[in-house]
Formats: sequence, structure tokens, C-alpha cells
Amino acid sequence: MLSIALIIAITLVCAALLLSLLRLLIGPDEPDRVLALDTLYINTIALLVLLGILLDSDLYFEAALLIAMMGFVGTVALCKYLLRGDIIE
Repeated sequence: MLSIALIIAITLVCAALLLSLLRLLIGPDEPDRVLALDTLYINTIALLVLLGILLDSDLYFEAALLIAMMGFVGTVALCKYLLRGDIIE
């Protein structure tokens, strides 16, 4: 029963990834694209956690943690660049 629920959840997260990628590619302006990129890495984290549960592996959880840290830093840097035009003051 758990494996069926995980497969359904993985399918839905993959659909969310595709929709985020579509918004990233055709976003009307930069803030929409930044938000799509942020959603894309959050969905990637969810996908890795679900795969870690399904395959019973700790490696996926470590990869999800690394993506979470790098995604946060990347989003902050990109927002700072869009607001000020410079990352390092």
C-alpha cells in the first residue's frame, strides 16, 4: 500500500516539476521566473525525499539537504541581483 502511494506521489511531483519548468521557460517577467526556479528546486527536494523513502536509501536525503542549502543561497543571490543589480556590495 505504501509503495502505491509513493508511486502516485512521485508521479504528481514530476507533473509539478514539468509545470514549474514550463513557467520558468515562458514566464512573462523575471520575478515569475525566480519563483518558478524556487518552486522547481523545492519540488526536486520532494522528489528526492520520496525516492529515498521508496528505495530505502539515506543517500537521497543527503542530496535533498544539499539541494535545499544551495537552492536557498541561489534564490537569495538571484533576488538580490534583480533588486539591486549587484550581489556583493
